[in-house]
Amino acid sequence: MSSAARQPSLQRTLLLWLLPALALLVPLGALLIYRIALIPALDALDRALTDTTVALEQLIDWQGDRATLPISAQTEQALRANLVDKTVFAVTDPDGRLLGGTAALTALAQPLAAGQWDYHDAVLGGEPVRLVTHAVACGASPERICTILVAETRTKRAAARRAALLGAVLGALALALPLAGLAVLAVRRALRPVESAATEVASLTPERLRAVDTRGVPSEVAGFMRATNQLLDRLRTAAAAQRTFVADAAHQLRTPLAVMRVEAAELLAQPHPETMKPALKRLHGAAERGSRLAQQLLALARAEGMGIDPTLPTEAVDLRALAADNADLWLLPALDAGQDLGFDLQPAWVRGHPVLLGELLGNLVQNAIAYAGPGASITVVTRAHEGSVELVVEDDGPGVPLEERAGLGRRFQRGRQAQGSGSGLGLAIVTDIARLHGATVAFESGEGGRGLRVRTTLPPAKTPP
Repeated sequence: MSSAARQPSLQRTLLLWLLPALALLVPLGALLIYRIALIPALDALDRALTDTTVALEQLIDWQGDRATLPISAQTEQALRANLVDKTVFAVTDPDGRLLGGTAALTALAQPLAAGQWDYHDAVLGGEPVRLVTHAVACGASPERICTILVAETRTKRAAARRAALLGAVLGALALALPLAGLAVLAVRRALRPVESAATEVASLTPERLRAVDTRGVPSEVAGFMRATNQLLDRLRTAAAAQRTFVADAAHQLRTPLAVMRVEAAELLAQPHPETMKPALKRLHGAAERGSRLAQQLLALARAEGMGIDPTLPTEAVDLRALAADNADLWLLPALDAGQDLGFDLQPAWVRGHPVLLGELLGNLVQNAIAYAGPGASITVVTRAHEGSVELVVEDDGPGVPLEERAGLGRRFQRGRQAQGSGSGLGLAIVTDIARLHGATVAFESGEGGRGLRVRTTLPPAKTPP
């Protein structure tokens, strides 16, 4: 299991609290809807039975001590009429004698006081029914009670229950689905600024330490983001101080190193004891390496300084003209090394910092001169190729083994077979400047598998002059 999978998710936590709550509340709401819809329907059906009971009460006739139920066949048929359910009734006198209706129904009678009503479910002849019982005073004495019973099968009631249940389920679904969707949408929308801030933080590099935009970030996270911005500000200040120190140190070292190089060269040119010649050569070589290292440190500090501030102005630069203007600086070192330096230059317009692009190109050529070896051929190519611009410096020297190429762009790292007195900063400067310009650097084998080809691919200028 990956570490990301083990880490708690704020979105998952919020949804795990919200969705179970909805899963509990929605059924409760459905039950409430079911009860609200069912109770009035059942009450209406009970009122219909009550009306039949009241009608029978009005038909009871008391003559002396004897009660009768004068009811015609048509009236009895009207009382029993029902399109869905079967309705039966029974009326008994105070002595329990059946005055009219269905005799089997009297067994379900409940003892009631005069004027009382009773509603309950019962079973009549093996069939479930809804039974209404009503006690009425018969005659002069309130203790003399006639009982009226009206029963109806429960088909309409079952239909009412099904309709109420269906309405409750549909109402719950109509409530649950939008609520669940809104909960997910609300959580995602609330966390979107946090995700954007996280993406912005992830895109930061040591060269680009800008403050993270906290607009729209929830207040619970805003404090953390402000602390992050304060940390980035401190890092930016520390990085600026480090660059300033490196640049100042390199600048201060450049002059004495240049003096040492010149003095050593003059001592070598003047008559001197032969025994001192190796020491003077070592002194001159050390001064050359120190001067070159100081120059590279200055270039690195300049590249990092511009990388920190992406608002620095850029301009359209033609790499062909840049290579042609600097060719004289590379020809003499190449001739001294016994190398053939050639150019294949086509228009190649990019947008960037001319000074930094000059450093990139210069470091590529000087790296090839330093490591290609005597008799090598070095070719500088600029061209527009397949919607991008390519700057290629290729040599046919000993090259770099494939397993070592991944580390060529790191600072102070050189190949194990590298000759010469380099410091391992040249290609690191190239990589940093390329990254600043949105470019990529590829280290490949040269023509025929010999030497090293460094291919820098840059985005073209949108509107070259």
